[in-house]
Amino acid sequence: MNKQAGFTLRGRNPDVLTCIANLSNDEVFTPPEFANRVLDTLAEAWASRNGGANIWADRTVTFLDPCTKSGVFLREITSRLIAGLATEIPDLQTRVDHILTRQVFGISITTLTSLLARRSLYCSKHANGEHSVAKSFASDGGNIWFERTEHNWVGGSKWIEVTDEAGNTLKKRGDASDGKCEFCGVPQNTFDRDEQLENHAYAFIHTNDIRTRIRELFGDDMQFDVIIGNPPYQLNTDGHGVQARPIYQQFVQQAKELSPRFLSMIIPARWFSGGMGLDEFREAMLNNDQLVSIEDYLTASDVFPGVGLKGGVCYFLWDRDYHGPCRVTTHYKDHPPSTATRPLLEKGADVFIRFNAGLSILKKVVAAETGSDKSLELPNEKRFMNLVSSIGAYGLGSTFRGKEARSSDDLKVYRNGGVGYVARAEITKEQDTFDKWKIFIGRAAPGTGNKDTYPHRILSTPFIGEPGSISSWTYMYIGPFDTKLEAESALSYLTCRLTRLLVLLHKPSQDTTRRVYTFVPTQDWTKIWTDEDLYKKYGITEEEIAFIETFVRPMDLGAAATDE
Repeated sequence: MNKQAGFTLRGRNPDVLTCIANLSNDEVFTPPEFANRVLDTLAEAWASRNGGANIWADRTVTFLDPCTKSGVFLREITSRLIAGLATEIPDLQTRVDHILTRQVFGISITTLTSLLARRSLYCSKHANGEHSVAKSFASDGGNIWFERTEHNWVGGSKWIEVTDEAGNTLKKRGDASDGKCEFCGVPQNTFDRDEQLENHAYAFIHTNDIRTRIRELFGDDMQFDVIIGNPPYQLNTDGHGVQARPIYQQFVQQAKELSPRFLSMIIPARWFSGGMGLDEFREAMLNNDQLVSIEDYLTASDVFPGVGLKGGVCYFLWDRDYHGPCRVTTHYKDHPPSTATRPLLEKGADVFIRFNAGLSILKKVVAAETGSDKSLELPNEKRFMNLVSSIGAYGLGSTFRGKEARSSDDLKVYRNGGVGYVARAEITKEQDTFDKWKIFIGRAAPGTGNKDTYPHRILSTPFIGEPGSISSWTYMYIGPFDTKLEAESALSYLTCRLTRLLVLLHKPSQDTTRRVYTFVPTQDWTKIWTDEDLYKKYGITEEEIAFIETFVRPMDLGAAATDE
């Protein structure tokens, strides 16, 4: 065998796998350099758990990538094993055949990625072809499996077969195609496609019994020591990319069912605070003491150049036999990484506190308000969130326009794009707030498309609403207040960077529902607040101030809303 033929792709300039454009933000290809960071973390943990042993020098360790795309993880694992097993299996061809047939396995997510992964790993799209570096496979696919999987629709109709006038059998959707897939939850009317179109029914998560499925694919005695990969993140569910259903958590859950010794996956970091379909997953992860480490990247483009992924990404390492605190490392551009070993779920918190420095600041604030550092939970009378309304508090939709001219008994309505007017009698909700002072604030913070840039303003620009005013769905209200001075005091508090940092610690997306104010305490509403006042009150150090100013930008109440 030509020693230069098989596994020197990453030595080329450039590496072919660094040149592949992502098909979408849903299925992101992993850069080789980042894949190797994940593998380094795995190797360190393996050595720690096995008396310093080198995982790449162990011929018995088995690896599975259940969401193979470019094949980069399998390729880099194989390259490391080839070097690590050189002493134990001196003959190169024998070594390569052993690794590729007995140690390295993958499940591709599409026909295209199966071909790409096989070419990356076997140097041929045919595992048993004449150009394949593996010489012992009987099948074309080798150990990289792919077959089209179908969704299992429930609550609606499936495709039905009909016959046309010429006697040809055709497939036709039934009258009620509003079902959903029982496994991934996507709507039938979007993903019920014929065989010429990709249906994104990923095999690894479309089964109720993953152990049996793995035995069917790879043999009865197959048990994986390491499961590793970068799963698809979401499926757009309305056909236009506006609404997306996260699915990466299902890959994590299925992988745990296989009980590997180690599990490591790259996933969006939005799960830290929950979100659509993620609350159960977040709770399970944060209450699991088997997570050895989380490497958190605040800006996804630092990991995946050119990919817009709001909220950043992370990769974690889960150890079946470990129980203890988690090593959390935060990465942001050229700033030195911040590392702390701590519980994932602090007492009194229902989300993961993403920033190590932010957690230290939050503990100071809560301790000053409660007199205790035992919990992050504020007492009810100290919760600013009690002043924050629900979304759509007055029952007016986001498309409300209202009357252009105001009558004597009308309410002014702050709406999307300006103001309108509506008769008092037409509004039946929150009537006790009509004639009091309020602060209105957008329910969604302005952003920069799908990309993360710091410092953020965190909140949209708030403004004071006078007595006789309400809002449409576009705005939430804070209050109500009896006097203008109280409203102005609370408004000044919202402009403070420290206040908005506390919001950031509980904010999973651009939506700023009342829940994101969980960590924000109330204040004395008889004065105008500044950051200097708050820093002094809570004993914030110069180093902590520098951290706050790195991630939270000043807010100018007179400026146009922008995070740029």
